[in-house]
Amino acid sequence: MPRRFAVLTLTLATALLLSACANTVRGVGRDVNSTADAVQDSVQ
Repeated sequence: MPRRFAVLTLTLATALLLSACANTVRGVGRDVNSTADAVQDSVQ
């Protein structure tokens, strides 16, 4: 039983970490996109 609990805990922790990374990557993508838009507007 303890091994099963450890596997479940590890699975849940991994899912939580991956979801946090996805939010961070999405935020970086938005920042890069807004920076590119600002550069494009300043060139025109």
